[in-house]
Amino acid sequence: MFIPTANRKLICKAIFKDGVLVAKKDYNAPRHAEIPVRNLEVIKAMQSLTSRGFVKTQFSWQYYYYTLTDEGIEYLREYLNIPQEVFPATFKKVVRPNAPAPRFGARPEREGGFRRERDDYRRRDDGGKKEGASDDFRPEFRGGFGRARPQQQ
Repeated sequence: MFIPTANRKLICKAIFKDGVLVAKKDYNAPRHAEIPVRNLEVIKAMQSLTSRGFVKTQFSWQYYYYTLTDEGIEYLREYLNIPQEVFPATFKKVVRPNAPAPRFGARPEREGGFRRERDDYRRRDDGGKKEGASDDFRPEFRGGFGRARPQQQ
């Protein structure tokens, strides 16, 4: 398919800037969601780069997901005349503040701690009284109730 050079450069700049590109599988869409180019031109340009091994394609739920490969970065640097120091956004490390990583399943501490409140609730001053049934409790299990065989008398 013939794609004007200006449109092809817009598509290549967009994928180089982010390192990824998403296109809906709608060949009749007048415009792409992010680039001012017809959606069909975006899909076909990415198909061309995929066949040359510069882009990896993943298709899911009627959307094409394109990811730039290392060879694709080198190709687009030459094609768009971009210096070696510039990288796509997906290759840049994100600087995060040095906050301790939360433990898996850990809860944030409350004032006084939630364990102390719960322990006070569970403890009693019974004077050594044992919980549960009394010593003279003797349950009898005769069987025959419910679905079991009928009770014999």
